Amino acid sequence: MQSSSFRRRTGLAALTLTLLSAMPAVGQDKVRFQTDWIPSGEHAMYYGAWSKGIYAKHGIDITITRGYGSGDTVTKVAAGAADFGVADIAAVMTARARTNVPIKTIAVLYNESPHSLFVLKSSGITDFKGLEGKKIGITPGNSHRFYFPEVAKKAGTDPNKLIWTNMDGAAMAAQLIAKNIDAAPFYSIHYYYINKAAVKAGQEILPLPFVEVGFKIYAATLITTDKMAQDKPDLVKRFLAASKEAFEWAAANPEEACKLHVVRFPEVELDDCMGSVKAVMKFVFNDHSKEFGWGKESPERLKFSWETIASANELKPEFDYKTAIDTSKVTK
Repeated sequence: MQSSSFRRRTGLAALTLTLLSAMPAVGQDKVRFQTDWIPSGEHAMYYGAWSKGIYAKHGIDITITRGYGSGDTVTKVAAGAADFGVADIAAVMTARARTNVPIKTIAVLYNESPHSLFVLKSSGITDFKGLEGKKIGITPGNSHRFYFPEVAKKAGTDPNKLIWTNMDGAAMAAQLIAKNIDAAPFYSIHYYYINKAAVKAGQEILPLPFVEVGFKIYAATLITTDKMAQDKPDLVKRFLAASKEAFEWAAANPEEACKLHVVRFPEVELDDCMGSVKAVMKFVFNDHSKEFGWGKESPERLKFSWETIASANELKPEFDYKTAIDTSKVTK
């Protein structure tokens, strides 16, 4: 019978070989890719695919960095600090409509919105109206704040009575559990590991999903600049093909994806990662993706998303929102 230490060494050796196999070949395109948040299990498909060699297989020598909210990722990609990024479509459309930032969505990832606010059950807050007069953590440019005025209107809540407090996204869960803030913005897919931390501290998380008040719009997307889309269409196509394969692989192999992810980020526990990956896939692969395909949009839902974003952010309704999205380079 093999000892546990032997199995651990064997597992590490296998992972090392996987990492080595992912080393880029000469002549590959170097790509800088920024996510929208800290490297939780939500991003295991990207980091896992990097280690697995999926991006390398498509001729891409990728480097992935964490994000600090969708607004930050839009800014970094627009400034040339990253070639591609993950950002909520609200941040993309808002930047484009307000200041004509040359950024566009090139694939829709979450075709339903997992936006929610997390509160502690012990706070007594059970709905959005209960947040009036309360302190909510937020990162600059965070899409939850973009959307909340519209959510508040649907929920009968006064958005002007909320107290938004800027802070680092990595600190939000701890600040909520410590009761230094009353609510924190998270995708509902983060519930598993955040509630796990709360339970350890004698608390329990209650999610307040935006979708419960009829908020069914697009959320996370892949983005790039107009220039990249125009000058390097083949690279964009290969990046999208690799990302699509990464999602399909992680959906079919969540444990493998998470083991590779945890090698890069040991602070992420395997079960937390797997909980997030499985939750993510419900927003990616569903009836919408069956009808329109991975990464593609429904004209009706895109229109509703724009109308919601425009109303929430006081944007000019006549803006041609279709200039903010082009998914034509997504392959079937």
